[in-house]
Amino acid sequence: MTRKRQISLGAFLHPSGHHVAAWRHPDAEPDAGVNLANYTRLARLAESAAFDLVFLADTVAVPSEEPDYVSRTTRATLFEPLTLISALAAVTERIGLIATVSTSFNAPYNLARYFASLDLLSGGRAGWNLVTSGSRLEGENFNDLEGYVSHEERYARAAEYADVVQGLWDSWEDGAILDDRASGRYLDASKLHRLRHRGRYFNVEGPLGIPPSAQGRPVLVQAGSSPSGRDLAAKSAEAVFTAQRTLADAQEFYGDVKERTRRYGRSADDIRILPGVFPVVGRTEEEARAKFQVLQDLVHPVVGLNYIQSHLGGVDLSGYPLDGPLPENLPKTEGNRSRQEILLDLARKRNLTIRELYLEIAGARGHWQIVGTPVEVADALESYFREGGADGFNIMPPHPTGLDDFIELVLPELRRRGLFREGYEGDTLRDHLGLHKPANRFVAPAAAE
Repeated sequence: MTRKRQISLGAFLHPSGHHVAAWRHPDAEPDAGVNLANYTRLARLAESAAFDLVFLADTVAVPSEEPDYVSRTTRATLFEPLTLISALAAVTERIGLIATVSTSFNAPYNLARYFASLDLLSGGRAGWNLVTSGSRLEGENFNDLEGYVSHEERYARAAEYADVVQGLWDSWEDGAILDDRASGRYLDASKLHRLRHRGRYFNVEGPLGIPPSAQGRPVLVQAGSSPSGRDLAAKSAEAVFTAQRTLADAQEFYGDVKERTRRYGRSADDIRILPGVFPVVGRTEEEARAKFQVLQDLVHPVVGLNYIQSHLGGVDLSGYPLDGPLPENLPKTEGNRSRQEILLDLARKRNLTIRELYLEIAGARGHWQIVGTPVEVADALESYFREGGADGFNIMPPHPTGLDDFIELVLPELRRRGLFREGYEGDTLRDHLGLHKPANRFVAPAAAE
């Protein structure tokens, strides 16, 4: 039976909310970033609403060269995401669990082992969000700047990295474990495969010492919207998290990535595209705007300025007036290039000052921002979904109770329209996203004969 197409929803968890000033909100907990009970509440809340997944981002550096900025944020107090998502696996039962781990500072074998372990112990609910670290500060935390290379080089390396990891996850065929106690044979060695990868960046023998989970292997997710990022997603990813502020931009990205996916010999249905959405929801427009203004009024200028500097690739704007425009001809970053382009385009199309720009992105960081009633938010999401801009959304709660607001106010409207499930229909992350169990590369050729 053909599955009805419905919206996929992720809960993008950030300690007190995604707004840069959310930690100052009256409802925020002072230790939210390192408080397991806080994350447990949010993950269980999302699971109670049948969200497809929870998602955790990451960075492996604290901008300590900017002490005034760091002292006015909670960016220095965050759990390592793979450790945290493993803890959440023990206190949830159905929801998918996606953690961000960089290809720049981790060996492929270790990463494959970590996520295969999480996938098995969670019953097939794990996903890896692949990123390439482009920050000088991150490189300096790993002995040298090996991970801080050109944008194109990082993505070429990441493509090989992803292939190695997926190959290691294919080490075991189904039925490899015999557990034949009478004969004394635990496994069928013919169904355990060495990868024997020899490449430009990696030489990895294998096999991985962890059998597959109920979903076969973890879901591979990719975050990035540059041409190199799009191509990597089309070749390897099964879900994409992206920042698309307008329907036209979302449609262009969606169509381009789906077409690239087909060019790699995959089906367009093999990949789910989930733009980030920062929804501030109120029962009336006035209530929604009041909630948003509370957060905007808490943005300190030092934080706002440093926030856009980091999202523009580390450019120094300290010599420019906050109420003046961005300088012309900013250098192209080797870091988050797609985000830099989004911010520059936003500032120039709307003729924003530096202050106006940092207030514009203080919540959504260049993602899609919606402030409105449940019907208005549902209308906007439905438009992206039905008009070729998204398969679903990664919801970015703005403040400590932002996820509660979305679930209480928006989900009933989406369900009334038949756009979101009433409850889970499967047990694995692949089940929730409507993704097939991937063929094992070591057996697929024989099966096709």
